[in-house]
Amino acid sequence: MTLTTAFDIALIGIDPRRDGATVRAWLADPHAAFWGMAHLDDDEVEEYLAAVVTHPHQDSWLGLVNGRATFLMETYDPRHVLLRGIHDAEEGDLGMHVLIAPPDGHPQHGLTDEVFAAVMRWCFFTLGALRVVVEPDVRNDRIARKNARAGFRVVRQVDVPDGDGAKRAALSLCTRDDFAASPLGRLA
Repeated sequence: MTLTTAFDIALIGIDPRRDGATVRAWLADPHAAFWGMAHLDDDEVEEYLAAVVTHPHQDSWLGLVNGRATFLMETYDPRHVLLRGIHDAEEGDLGMHVLIAPPDGHPQHGLTDEVFAAVMRWCFFTLGALRVVVEPDVRNDRIARKNARAGFRVVRQVDVPDGDGAKRAALSLCTRDDFAASPLGRLA
């Protein structure tokens, strides 16, 4: 599906073999430190992606901007994955992760806003979410600002299992109305 924005943004199903090395390079970038996956090699990233796309309550997409791989989007059902027992998920809740990696590492003015807005529209209007749920690390100020621009409200801080330990996360929710009223929701 192509989403109309100032950039030509499309989402396609992730193919672990095809996309693993690209995603591994993104995860190794210092900007992706909060994903905690910089240490993974190509095979481990492929295994991770394969586990996500074959899981009955998760999925993953490769985001293309102007035809070039630029971001990774993951979704999950918080009733069954990651937030089970932590968040009282409601029918229509959809967990989301996004990792944006500008082509060639060169930031482009407005790119992250457009990608984030496209991801939110995908969650609401393609996947049918009533609320989008995120759980970023509380130390991740950059994503906290982006989430606020998309209409997310922090509900509370929670401890979320993360590899061998847990991360302190800002459990946040965004409804369709929250998004529509936000700066990113008003992007054409």
